[in-house]
Amino acid sequence: MTDHYGVSVSRPRATNSDLLLIAGVVLVAINLRPAAASIGPLIGRIERDTGLSSGWASALTTLPVLCFGLLAPLAPRLAKRFGVRSSIAGAMVVLLAGITLRLLPGVAFLFVGTALAGSAIATGNVLLPVLVRRDFSGRTSTVMALYSTALIGFAALAAGVSVPLADVLGGGWRGGLGIWAAPVAVAALAWAPSLVRREATASSALPDDVTRERVTVSALLRRPLAWQVTLFFAVQSGGFYATLAWLPSIFESHGASQSHAGLLLSLTMVVGLLTALTVPGLAGRKADQRPLVIGCCALTAAGLAGVLVAPMSAPYLWTVLLGLGQNAAFPLALMLIVTRAGDVSHTEALSTMTQSIGYALGAFAPLAVGAIHGAAHSWTPSLILLLALVVPELVIGLAAARDRVLAPQRPAGAAGAAGAAGATADRPAPVSAGR
Repeated sequence: MTDHYGVSVSRPRATNSDLLLIAGVVLVAINLRPAAASIGPLIGRIERDTGLSSGWASALTTLPVLCFGLLAPLAPRLAKRFGVRSSIAGAMVVLLAGITLRLLPGVAFLFVGTALAGSAIATGNVLLPVLVRRDFSGRTSTVMALYSTALIGFAALAAGVSVPLADVLGGGWRGGLGIWAAPVAVAALAWAPSLVRREATASSALPDDVTRERVTVSALLRRPLAWQVTLFFAVQSGGFYATLAWLPSIFESHGASQSHAGLLLSLTMVVGLLTALTVPGLAGRKADQRPLVIGCCALTAAGLAGVLVAPMSAPYLWTVLLGLGQNAAFPLALMLIVTRAGDVSHTEALSTMTQSIGYALGAFAPLAVGAIHGAAHSWTPSLILLLALVVPELVIGLAAARDRVLAPQRPAGAAGAAGAAGATADRPAPVSAGR
């Protein structure tokens, strides 16, 4: 087996502990989006029941994404203090508390619970790529594919069934939000042993060559490549979360029922399972990912253009195109974090920078879409904005996808120990695609 430079790459056989950890990664991944994805389909009921204005409804849909960004810098500090696995386990407990809190009467509990859930998800967002890079360096692409597929799959499930489940559970909105505490509880129980058997320190689990010189986010702020990866992540996440929050309302405004609109949103993510499974492997096999950037942007633009021009003439076609494009961009952005970093220490810093700044900037997209609709009383200007955002996504993505890494060149022996043989500042370390 050889990598894309012709270098022989051996892939170790997965042990039972590896398989258990992969299952744990998947259990966390399935819980990183339902707390946010379930809000959009139910936002109409929430507005009617609580009296929220369109502005406050926009704030509620934006709040999880804002928390993903603003609270992401806390994740490395938690990992340094408690260890990566213990921090992920604690995040599942906090997420369970946040979802439960939203069930209490009062708008304040709705917002506080959503913020608490968003803070927990921020920790998982940052630390899971670090865990994958550290513990699965020989099969990074395979585990990242499982991670992104599980994440997108349960986001699709939450978008599609939150309304029907709310109907079954009494017709309000709290049941549709609260049901997602069940898989979180399973993940929290599965990861509970990590709260007892903590890693001694976060650095103890890192390779020796990494722990000698930890990379900080402030150091990456001066690196153009780090900004390119971050801004690509920001633009694609902004488009995705604006779609997640408002696509059902757009279709409802054109005559679709609430259930039908939720189904169409769910379809965007169901079809995205295909790209979630395939894109990480394709990205890991190639040193240059620019063709993938072009493909995901073209599909996204085609889907948005269809929704803008003739939303109900072929809604399933538009949602399929949109889902394939947006859900290709997300796993590609995650793979760029891993492949452009070059080693574990750079991965931790780049993951923190990308997801803190990226999500914080991306949070403005759903907020802007809702505000523009409230001012114009039409979804057309908002859709034009989303379509226009594909242009910077393409330009920045093409720059980020070029064959380079952030980690400095290492002597051959040290690079081999780190699993980055042959890496230079202009060429990425080979990443096994699990092939």
